[in-house]
Amino acid sequence: MAKEKETVHISDDAITIKRSTDLTSDLNRAKLLRETGAGITGEHRLIGSIPMAIINDWLKEAGVDHSDHDARQQVIKRKILSGDFDKFRVWKGTW
Repeated sequence: MAKEKETVHISDDAITIKRSTDLTSDLNRAKLLRETGAGITGEHRLIGSIPMAIINDWLKEAGVDHSDHDARQQVIKRKILSGDFDKFRVWKGTW
């Protein structure tokens, strides 16, 4: 589960909010699933294990609402197949 941290810095003329997310446990989970072969047999495949913080960023970046199922699915598919987020992949095949 992603650990989110938020720090607030107040100076005389500005307020700065810094948000960060530690994805180490999520990356370790995906690696463990990949190494054990979980979700790789049978008709259905476990493509990846992607934290909601990442999915929220992807949807915001693409201007897609969470309620738009088809658009949401396309954004996630495009991102996970891009190779930039390969460490979240479990099954390395294509679909």
